[in-house]
Amino acid sequence: MRLLEYQAKELFKEFGIRIPPSLASKDIEQGRKDAKELGFPFVIKIQVPVGGRGKAGGIQKCHNEDEFELKYPQVLGLTIKGEKARAILLEKMAEIKKELYLSLFLNRGKRCYTIIASADGGVEIESDKSQIIREVGLGKVEEDVARDVAKEMKLEGKSADDLVEILQKLSKLTIEKETELVEINPLVILDDDSLMALDGKVITDDNSNFRHEELQKYQEKSEIEERAEKSGFSLVELDGNIAVVGNGAGLVMSTLDMLSDNGGKPACFLDVGGGATPESVYEALTLISKMDKVKGILVNLYGGIVKTTIVASAFVKAYEKNLIDLPVFTRLKGVESDKAKEMLKDTKTKMFDTVEQAINAAVLGIKK
Repeated sequence: MRLLEYQAKELFKEFGIRIPPSLASKDIEQGRKDAKELGFPFVIKIQVPVGGRGKAGGIQKCHNEDEFELKYPQVLGLTIKGEKARAILLEKMAEIKKELYLSLFLNRGKRCYTIIASADGGVEIESDKSQIIREVGLGKVEEDVARDVAKEMKLEGKSADDLVEILQKLSKLTIEKETELVEINPLVILDDDSLMALDGKVITDDNSNFRHEELQKYQEKSEIEERAEKSGFSLVELDGNIAVVGNGAGLVMSTLDMLSDNGGKPACFLDVGGGATPESVYEALTLISKMDKVKGILVNLYGGIVKTTIVASAFVKAYEKNLIDLPVFTRLKGVESDKAKEMLKDTKTKMFDTVEQAINAAVLGIKK
């Protein structure tokens, strides 16, 4: 689950990480009250779960009421990378001497947490050749490690001490909330050499969110995701163009990861669940058909509790009803898989013996 900036900053504040005074609203009436309470000048910041807000006009300086009445509706009405504003954050301006970058993320490939830091913040970290990288095991950052990072960033005095403190607090947040990523970009040095988190990103692990009732208030579901939940299966919309369908959260998640590792872009995570029926799978395909960005479907199914023929029958019906007209790349194993393959042989479904073959074909097929 990717938190919005103001939500990430609520967690920062909970863990004692300094942030600017700010207030979030969802309409101009509340925005006016917040503006009066906060006082001019401040920055108006659109809250969307994607980057590129500044370039798209989603961050605007505001010095008086006239500017507020003009800019708040403009920012609220923006759509950035297909995402409409979910909230507006009003935030006091800060006098900045320098911008830094700091993050702590779960490195699945190495099965550890990794610190990435840079003396240059506010830019795409991937293009920063001077970034500092430190692996820190299960996420706990000891003081000596944090001090070494501050030294490599060429920080001294108050700024170095603050960096050490903030990094250890990010470590505590990471462990206690079971996050996949915590990021501050930029982390700024103010005129008095103290540090402040001017922006924030937090991504939590969906597989552990059930252990954190306090995070449920941040869960925002699309209309399609809510409809899926009511129908008894799990669907999470993503940014890509290949819908990933399977049975079992672990199987679907690993398929999604493999697809991403091979250059594919998942459009959704769809777990038909152990209680799948032909009707519920057909409903799942109905929801996929409403996602314009989907250009193909990748199915990785292992028949156990759910017979593969249940899923196959839903696909056959979807073809017959002209619900879907997309290439489908499928790996079927387990209960009644031979029968399921026979059911699908005259459709647009392409069959593969392994999930790796299905993924490679999907990536190549969708790119064409």
